[in-house]
Amino acid sequence: MCGIVGAVSTHNIVPVLVQGLSRLEYRGYDSCGVAVYANGLQRARSTARVAELMDQISTTHLSGSTGIAHTRWATHGAPAVHNAHPHFSHGPGADAEKRPGRIALVHNGIIENHDELRATLQARGYVFQSQTDTEVICHLIDSLYDGDLFEAVKAALGSLRGAYAIAVFCKDEPHRLVGARAGSPLILGVGSDGQSHYLASDAMALAGVTDQIVYLEEGDLADIQLGKYWLADKAFKSLTPAQRPVKTVHAHSGAAELGPYRHYMQKEIFEQPRAIADTLEGITHISPELFDGANASAARAFKNIDSVLILACGTSYYSGCTAKYWLESIAKIPTQVEVASEYRYRDSVPNPRTLVVTISQSGETADTLAALRHAQSLGMPQTLTICNVATSAMVRECALTYVTRAGVEIGVASTKAFTTQLAGLFLLTLALAQSRGLLSDADEARHIKAMRHLPAALQAVLALEPQLIAWSHDFAAKENALFLGRGLHYPVAMEGALKLKEISYIHAEAYPAGELKHGPLALVTSAMPVVTVAPNDALLEKLKSNMHEVRARGGVLYVLADADSHITSGDGLHVIRMPEHYGELSPLLHVVPLQLLAYHTACARGTDVDKPRNLAKSVTVE
Repeated sequence: MCGIVGAVSTHNIVPVLVQGLSRLEYRGYDSCGVAVYANGLQRARSTARVAELMDQISTTHLSGSTGIAHTRWATHGAPAVHNAHPHFSHGPGADAEKRPGRIALVHNGIIENHDELRATLQARGYVFQSQTDTEVICHLIDSLYDGDLFEAVKAALGSLRGAYAIAVFCKDEPHRLVGARAGSPLILGVGSDGQSHYLASDAMALAGVTDQIVYLEEGDLADIQLGKYWLADKAFKSLTPAQRPVKTVHAHSGAAELGPYRHYMQKEIFEQPRAIADTLEGITHISPELFDGANASAARAFKNIDSVLILACGTSYYSGCTAKYWLESIAKIPTQVEVASEYRYRDSVPNPRTLVVTISQSGETADTLAALRHAQSLGMPQTLTICNVATSAMVRECALTYVTRAGVEIGVASTKAFTTQLAGLFLLTLALAQSRGLLSDADEARHIKAMRHLPAALQAVLALEPQLIAWSHDFAAKENALFLGRGLHYPVAMEGALKLKEISYIHAEAYPAGELKHGPLALVTSAMPVVTVAPNDALLEKLKSNMHEVRARGGVLYVLADADSHITSGDGLHVIRMPEHYGELSPLLHVVPLQLLAYHTACARGTDVDKPRNLAKSVTVE
């Protein structure tokens, strides 16, 4: 979601700030801005793209050696310049709006008690120029400031309820920047020149600037000055830099280059063979040790569990739904899949012998982290994450890990993260089956052979793109679509529907095909395209009966069928044949045509494929 970049340096840091915002554009935003110290507080803000902000900066010659920058995804207040970050404080009084401010602040997250804080500050004479919860923090720090910015921020945090990552500076201390985090990620970058230091919400923002990164822990504060920095934990005890290790992180800015592709989503769809190969690299046998954490043994944990609870959101939730079929059919272990944003708000029955599995592309998904912590608080200590970012909060907070290697994913609609999650979850299934004595040597060899063949199989599926482009022309004129699947491929149908609605804005629903006659069949007409995932498995004949139900009502079918499924094209029946049947791993192949269908339909409708309206890439607030 929102992005933060901040810096203290001996030279003009505006180019670094703007470059950082450009590299955070993939997270999604609807306004952006930069503020610096230049004989007071100066800023530029825009509700357009970062490129327009750059034009403003060039025109006004904005420059400074201390500054902060932000991309905002609107929560409190509409996308408008007066709501854009950075925000400035204004001292209390009738002419407050005319006075230059002294505090500049950017914020990711949501402050839950902003209304009561706003009322208190207004009673003290503070005038608000925005509808944001962020401006409340700015005025609150101003009200507490008495010559020491760190102390003012520390005091203000005690009044805040909710999630935040903030970066703030004061015109009275022009070479000082203070940051803090609780529930939203924030990192500190250590400059190679020994003088410059940085704050950011994502290491990608600092690619090419520094690769020396300190990850702030939950509740940490950072006090950054020229040539030095201090950290304090949530108890506000002073720490030396060595107590939060400096890590070398190679965030490749080249990942943000499109190359020959039209959009990042298209690029990432075609990167899936490589992403799967990287995720499975070096896997020559199945072992629980594949999931060991820094200080935890998966083999020991797997022996002590009797069920699995999967917590995830969005696309990651659908990967978990797929894994449920694998875990129960192959590993024979009861599995429950929960939408993370719902799990902690209902009464559940905890089981200390449950393996709690979180799935997240970023590893910073606020709802999933909160659900994880809730499960731990209920007495379920066995935790494991399938995650794409090795340095994320999810990895740090789970005992066991499997880090996928999808690489940076910029398109908001997840593609390669989904398929690599499936690969990691299939490995988890096999490892659990092995620990339970259910994986023979012959089955292990068969599964490893199939996984090694996945990159080549995916390349063959990607060759179907021209046929999906032809389908997309039909879909572009529609406003509704239905997706059907059975068994293991019902979650694939759900993921296909999600992709279509995310980027083409076509309303799409997915159903288990057997549920057609229980309601959804009422929607079927010639204007409702019905996409059917039809692998040649044990449920194929049942699925064919469901397809006949659609055709009998005048529905038009678009079927992804295996080569030997004996489904042929005809009037109202369009068939694309998959290169081969892939057994248990079939979901990894069948989802790719659905990604391509959504992508090319969105292109035909002229939508913003990589940055769909109202959505953000990394959802770091509840």
